[in-house]
Amino acid sequence: MFAFPSEVTQGIRVTASASVPGESNQRVEPRARKTFSRTSRLLRHADFERVYKQGRRHFSASMTVFYWRRPEPAASSTASQGLRVGFTVGRALGGAVQRNLMKRRLREAVRLTRPAPGPAADVVINPKKSVFTAEFDTLLNEVRQAFVVIEKKLGGKEDAGSDQKRSSGRTKPEA
Repeated sequence: MFAFPSEVTQGIRVTASASVPGESNQRVEPRARKTFSRTSRLLRHADFERVYKQGRRHFSASMTVFYWRRPEPAASSTASQGLRVGFTVGRALGGAVQRNLMKRRLREAVRLTRPAPGPAADVVINPKKSVFTAEFDTLLNEVRQAFVVIEKKLGGKEDAGSDQKRSSGRTKPEA
């Protein structure tokens, strides 16, 4: 004989319903999801190291963003296109629960703001402790601004104002 758990024998009813194929999914509208796929993530330790050693940095209030343009392969493939993003959260920022929360918040902010095609670059985001308590809208704005800076710097588009600032340093007076 089959013995029921004590909850069932104490007056709680367990009901089961069978679904009719094709009937239950008719009212559910398919959602277009923006995913953070495996091909758009930075996964290998060597890739992280390359970004740290050869890349550039962008600083903001809640994070430091490292980025490095990947070289163009001889045969263009879709895997080498666009941004690949990775996250590093050091132990100094808290316990595992806090660090994982920071990574989840950053991952969602990147998923929502990542430019579709984007330059072929690798990006590593190092959060600061303020990511744990910051408003999500603030975090979204900082990530969005970081991607704008990366596109600008790697796209070769520098504004004329930055050229003037560089040339306005020390120069010899004309004789």
